[in-house]
Amino acid sequence: MQRSELEHLIRASGEIAGDNEIIVIGSQSILGQFPKAPVRLLISMEADIYPKNKPERADMVDGAIGEGSSFHELHGYYAQGVGEKTAVLPNGWRSRLVVVNNENTNGVTGLCLEVHDLAISKLIAQRLKDIEFVQGLVLYNMIQKETMLSRLEETDLQASFRSRIQSRIDSLFTVRKQR
Repeated sequence: MQRSELEHLIRASGEIAGDNEIIVIGSQSILGQFPKAPVRLLISMEADIYPKNKPERADMVDGAIGEGSSFHELHGYYAQGVGEKTAVLPNGWRSRLVVVNNENTNGVTGLCLEVHDLAISKLIAQRLKDIEFVQGLVLYNMIQKETMLSRLEETDLQASFRSRIQSRIDSLFTVRKQR
């Protein structure tokens, strides 16, 4: 996905949901902070979104421009309407959202996760594609270990799970030093 495609999804989602603020929480939220992110991080053709002020309308967005829709078939990318609690995020994440608002969004504001908040949510999800995504963030020096550890502490998790995520962070940054 490219930044212009994310902007298109923000605009369309806002129009469908009747909301002028759209939260982007999936991997493609990277395009908010890094509009020209490395291709390795832009593999996904979907943006996980929900209308900020009308989150109950996420299903409307999913139905209209989601996977398998005529929008998806026409453009090759789509929005996945998700719930507010789809991703586990560090406390304070809302105050760090990255704004995407320009003529391409037609007055609809996209609010994308800050990169460290995104990385924490990906490590918590623990899927292979999410771990590989965070490996890419480390490889391209887009995240800092100290900030990751701080955000991990700000995340409501059981101690044993937090410890496993901390070990994963340590491992990811150790591999980078060895390269």
